[in-house]
Amino acid sequence: MSRPEAATEGRADKFYNSSEAQSYSQSNRLRRVQLSLGNRSLQLLQLPPNVPQYILDIGCGTGISGVPLSRAGHIWVGTDISISMLQVAAKERGSKGTDVLISDMGHGLPFRDDMFDAAISVSALQWLCYEAKHHLKSPRDRLLKFFKTLRRQLKEGGRAVLQFYPEQPQDATAIRDAAVQCGFRGGIVVDYPSDLNAKKYYLVIDSIPREDIGTGENYFVHSKVRVKHNTMKGSGKSNGSRR
Repeated sequence: MSRPEAATEGRADKFYNSSEAQSYSQSNRLRRVQLSLGNRSLQLLQLPPNVPQYILDIGCGTGISGVPLSRAGHIWVGTDISISMLQVAAKERGSKGTDVLISDMGHGLPFRDDMFDAAISVSALQWLCYEAKHHLKSPRDRLLKFFKTLRRQLKEGGRAVLQFYPEQPQDATAIRDAAVQCGFRGGIVVDYPSDLNAKKYYLVIDSIPREDIGTGENYFVHSKVRVKHNTMKGSGKSNGSRR
């Protein structure tokens, strides 16, 4: 089965239409998956206990991935390219005070510098690895634009946990290298590395002082064991983009 990123030529806004948005709102399975990924992302952020943080959720979709953030007492803002997904998010989150706005992360993030304590993203980053006719810039240029703006808008030392589904090993390498080039230190956490169906990739990166850009150390983490790594071996297959 063709991945939606390829089938839509990189048009996440076309794939996540009103029908898809309703599926995320009504499907218990999809909601469980999103909550699980959101909980794992929050765990990997390793935030100080009992200290509310201001967090950015990039590609927030219908807002399910932000539920664990709210339950933990944090304040979050969500962005997504799909107006249909955001309409569901606004309706379901409404009175809880979460702000969501439309934004294409391939054009960069639209916030002021040093605004957020941390950031998460669930099942969105891989869209930047595909050629998109509606973009004039290449996948690499879009990744660099995204990470440059994320670096500026995170407070110094802020952490981002970005869960994604690489189609091939080169995608994960390109994502990691772009992050390091733009002023982050970190690498990729792989949960359930031996299970192709359950395998999940998380880019876990910390913003570093601007004068130290270029000295970041790369590593891969399989489950809870950190392994320094220069190249990626193996990849998990995925037919969707927010599973």
